[in-house]
Amino acid sequence: MPHSAPTQDTFIETRKKRKAVAIWLITGVLMIVGQVLLGGITRLTGSGLSITEWKPILGAIPPLNETDWHAAFDKYRQIAQFRYLNSDFTLGDFKAIYFWEWLHREWGRLMGVVFAAGFIWFLVKRYFSREMIVPFVVLFVLGGLQGAVGWIMVQSGLNDTDLYVSHIRLAIHFIAALLLLCYVLWFALQLLVPEEQRTAHAGLRRFMLITIALLTLQLIYGAFMAGLKAAPAAPTWPTINGDWLVHDTGSYGSRHYHGLSVLTDHPLVVHLIHRTLAYLLFFIIIYGSVSAHRTAKNAKNKLLQKAAVWPAVLVVLQAVLGILTVLASPKMTRSRFGIFEFLAEAHQLVAMFLLMGLMVNLYLIRRSGRQG
Repeated sequence: MPHSAPTQDTFIETRKKRKAVAIWLITGVLMIVGQVLLGGITRLTGSGLSITEWKPILGAIPPLNETDWHAAFDKYRQIAQFRYLNSDFTLGDFKAIYFWEWLHREWGRLMGVVFAAGFIWFLVKRYFSREMIVPFVVLFVLGGLQGAVGWIMVQSGLNDTDLYVSHIRLAIHFIAALLLLCYVLWFALQLLVPEEQRTAHAGLRRFMLITIALLTLQLIYGAFMAGLKAAPAAPTWPTINGDWLVHDTGSYGSRHYHGLSVLTDHPLVVHLIHRTLAYLLFFIIIYGSVSAHRTAKNAKNKLLQKAAVWPAVLVVLQAVLGILTVLASPKMTRSRFGIFEFLAEAHQLVAMFLLMGLMVNLYLIRRSGRQG
């Protein structure tokens, strides 16, 4: 007996289920944004090394009495950051930085609960179609890896010589978080946006992919900037301490650099590359936004018309925040949150929105045919 065609009621019910799952995923996107911002606060307040142990389950409970607090403080006092940077810390100072690292880890645990509980609930309610299962498996793997990468990053600073975590590992941790963010966002868009609201344009799609690749490189260098504390090394604009280029690339202070390490470890070179990429991206993104808006207008795609505007707006805001952050960097405060820290967090937040804006545009511009 032949299968009957899906009824209108079945179609509406399917759309309703897909929208519910998408809303849950968007909630996850917002939680990831919050987690990255908490990570930024943790870094800016120098809190990342305050918890010297990795306890995924038992670590959810902070010290509950003075004995436990003193024990945690004693472990922190064994590492170089305390000995050479924060030796004047009291127990009260330690509690302040401990809070931010604990909240960062706690938010990560909450994200795991939200994703796991939602997955089980939608699975029991049969909201998932067969093609959703593999993407969800990938999602949980990426989430688990992010926690592991975070601990590997923290370990790089738990020793007798390093004052901070490795800026390379910091960049890996940051980009892994953004990869998870984009993956969840893309998954949600697949459930929310009907195929007829996408526009085919292979050339523009390639341009968007190249733009996102350049932005990813820029975000890596942004993490290098943060990890190396490179902003106060050149708190001027438009020049770098009065020069347009970095003349002494072989050394900085008492450190010497050789080979490719100049491109990743030298604070002023990293600063120069970050600025140069920013100028390049500024014009590329505005050009891409104008092109996407023109394409959307010709195709009468109102959703893409609206989405195309946002990358241009956000890149202008991002450029302004970047300049202000650099100029405010001499006001960087140890273990406190001041004007520089506020601007740095805003700079990071807009960077995430810019990346998501480009990802939305990329999704709305498919290669050709029915599939993107």
